[in-house]
Amino acid sequence: MQMKQTILTRESHRAKQLGKEAGVTLIELLVVVTIIALFAALVGPRMFRQVGRSRATAAKAQINSFQTALGVYKLDTSKFPTTEQGLQALRTRPEELENWDGPYLPQEIPVDPWGRAYVYRFPGEHGDEPDIISYGADGQPGGEGEDADIVSWASQ
Repeated sequence: MQMKQTILTRESHRAKQLGKEAGVTLIELLVVVTIIALFAALVGPRMFRQVGRSRATAAKAQINSFQTALGVYKLDTSKFPTTEQGLQALRTRPEELENWDGPYLPQEIPVDPWGRAYVYRFPGEHGDEPDIISYGADGQPGGEGEDADIVSWASQ
């Protein structure tokens, strides 16, 4: 009986102490929030830079896809679409063409990763191939970083 009473006393003593220490103090909560904020401040900018890089990579991949489709288009028709016909000639047959065997792209012409149409020019200013341009995040010619232009002649 003595042993049972000793065990009960220890358990009740432990329960009283746990009741006092079970809560989280305001200082502990502020320390945790500060650590999370510091982590977000250090990691957040790096994560957003990756998003910009992935958009540029996606634009390069789409331009390469256009170039492949334009190559097949030229094999069939003996010429590239004009600037006026644009990339849409890869999806719908221009009226004056007889050897068109498209569509040359499986879906509609996508916009660039920033939601704007690609610029298409033929004849191009950078060789015998058409120029295909995405003006980057700012939508303006030129720029650096995420605002830099993604162009077809640089990907070759």
